[in-house]
Amino acid sequence: MAVLAGGETNPDVSLLYDINGIAKDAPNWADRAMEFLGEYGILFGLAVLMLCAWWSVRKSKDAPAGTAALLWSPLAAGIALLINVPIRGFVRRPRPFLDHQGLEVLVKGKTDFSFVSDHATLTMALGVGLFVANRKYGLIGIGLALLEGFCRVYMGVHYPTDVVGGLALGTAVTLLLAPLAMMLLTPLTRWVAGTRCGWLVRARAAAAGADSAVAPAAAVTPGHDVRAHDRDLAA
Repeated sequence: MAVLAGGETNPDVSLLYDINGIAKDAPNWADRAMEFLGEYGILFGLAVLMLCAWWSVRKSKDAPAGTAALLWSPLAAGIALLINVPIRGFVRRPRPFLDHQGLEVLVKGKTDFSFVSDHATLTMALGVGLFVANRKYGLIGIGLALLEGFCRVYMGVHYPTDVVGGLALGTAVTLLLAPLAMMLLTPLTRWVAGTRCGWLVRARAAAAGADSAVAPAAAVTPGHDVRAHDRDLAA
């Protein structure tokens, strides 16, 4: 347990040393792998996951709503990062390696403030946004966001509370603004579904299924004037 002046303990710093201490004992290749994951790998994995989720959502019954939720995911991440700008400027917490000796810092040159972690905020917003669209892919995305948080502490560039704050911020922004976002984005995706770019929202097989479901309602009933029906469509 890290001890502060006056004999007080700081579990945040203690946990930082415990997790970052793994990097000191790990082989060089493991540190390089964690560095890649923490900086780029998990973000790339989330991008691939979103493409897979989009491909799956297009085949669902309510593809426009699912596509709208996926579209909200990166938008929520962007909004969360913008909200983080004044938070970091207000808290002005230095990076942990500037205040604490003996840390194994895997990424050099980090001079901006530490709280809240941008990477944790971004990945959790994407993961929760994925969960809104598709639970299976969303759970994987949230798991990747948690791994991202661990990597940031492992790399020595963030305190654990920086990561927790980022995870909370990404989750809050995505969920609290989701109803408004879906209200605005779903009409847009429904409109796109009816255009030549409709394949972006709904798979052709799903679109054909939707059309066949509507077809029985339009079937000719006894005594129905087909010519009058044709005139109505032409009008």
